[in-house]
Formats: sequence, structure tokens, C-alpha cells
Amino acid sequence: MPGMQDPNFSTTVTLICEHNDDGALGIIINRPLTLKLGGLFAQLCVEQPGSDTASNPVLSGGPVGTERGFVLHDKSQSFENTLAVSDDIQLTLSRDVIDAMAAGEGPDKTLVAVGYAGWEPGQLEYEMLANSWLSVPATPELVFETPFAERWDSAARTLGIDLAQMSPDAGHA
Repeated sequence: MPGMQDPNFSTTVTLICEHNDDGALGIIINRPLTLKLGGLFAQLCVEQPGSDTASNPVLSGGPVGTERGFVLHDKSQSFENTLAVSDDIQLTLSRDVIDAMAAGEGPDKTLVAVGYAGWEPGQLEYEMLANSWLSVPATPELVFETPFAERWDSAARTLGIDLAQMSPDAGHA
């Protein structure tokens, strides 16, 4: 929501990938870093990576576990540690997806992030009740195709909301 005060999440679009009794895990999908996949491949010592994806940006997925990588991708392939986020979106936490991408054999649509957003049990629910977050359906178009700079507004528009017209102060009617 426009009133989010936490700079880690202000104007972010965060895809909730897992939500259960242990808490929630999400990946911010609209904060590209200056790091490109080619640089990540070099850091991971990927041998002879292909150049097709080397110029793709790596995103800041959140403030937690910034030493860990996460790959959001379409359902065209599954890997060692793949979690279904939705019918159309998967999250892989294992190195095999990076190796496949570097070899030009990875999923058709991907988004690579370092770090994640995490919530303890009940924390995300509390933040939702406090109107800190706006919840919209996740679509492959929003996750993989919408330009990063447009994702925050585009997500709100799926509900018919113009964020420029919203007050930063939230309340309950």
C-alpha cells in the first residue's frame, strides 16, 4: 500500500510463494539490482555459460537471506527443489535450475532473485489486517512480462485501483 513505511517494502510487489502455519515466504519481483545473471554465473563458477540470459537482471528478492538465490519460473520444467506457487508459477531453490539456465536449457520464463521476504506465523495476517498490503492475484504476465517499473501500478490496476489516487493513510470502515 502507498503508506508502507518500511523502506524494504515501500512500493514493492511481493509474490507470496509459500504460506502455512510456520509463516510466509515471498519474493519481491520489482526491484532489479545492477547485478546481471552473467555476474551471478561468474560468482557461482558456472562453466562456459551461454550468453542468452547473461544480460538479464537479478532482483533483490527481499531483505532476508540475501546470500541465497531463488528462481521463479514457468511450469515448463521442474527441478530438484521446486515448489508450485500457483498453477502457472514455480519457485526453485536448487542450483540445477541455474546450471540449466546457463546452458540455455532452462525454463522459458524466469526471474532470478537474491534474498527473500519472510514473515513469522501470524505476522503477514496482522499486516494484512492493518491494511499494510494490497492483495491481488498473481499472474504469469505480471511476474514475467510486465516491466519492473510498472509492476506496482499494474498490480493495483488488476483490482481497478489507481495508486496515485490513494491516501497513504489506511483505516477501517
